[in-house]
Amino acid sequence: MDGPTSAQALGKRHIVESLDRAFARLHASSCDILRRATSEQLYEPRGGALSIGESVLRSAAAVEQTFGGITANLWDNPFEWTLPEHLTTPAKVIEHLGEVEAVRVRAFASLTDDSCLTQQIATPSEHSVALIDLLLDTLLRATAYQGYASGKFCFP
Repeated sequence: MDGPTSAQALGKRHIVESLDRAFARLHASSCDILRRATSEQLYEPRGGALSIGESVLRSAAAVEQTFGGITANLWDNPFEWTLPEHLTTPAKVIEHLGEVEAVRVRAFASLTDDSCLTQQIATPSEHSVALIDLLLDTLLRATAYQGYASGKFCFP
């Protein structure tokens, strides 16, 4: 290390890196859930709750929508074009999640330091929100959908 300068540089991305790790864990957990599911279980109705596949895809859609909005100003809901008819096996869903993860990784690479998180982002509702608020809301929504997939929450 080069003394205090290197330590200060590391601290500049402390929050960004913490959020990055949280989203990476979300991705890894979704893949783990899918690896335990069979193709038959993937879209099997679960007593009024979303299926495992639908829940994981909605979690990924929240992430993809946010990071697509941040990187390309594309705010459409990806769940609308992510069709279960094309993602028929857990392996195919995992492959799709890999594409979502790549978009997320690119977005985080562009965040140079924690001060980026205070930037205002215009959302489709034409409201501006701080980037950190948008990321935390996305993480919360995506984690909730993942919870439905893992059976830890009941979907109303």
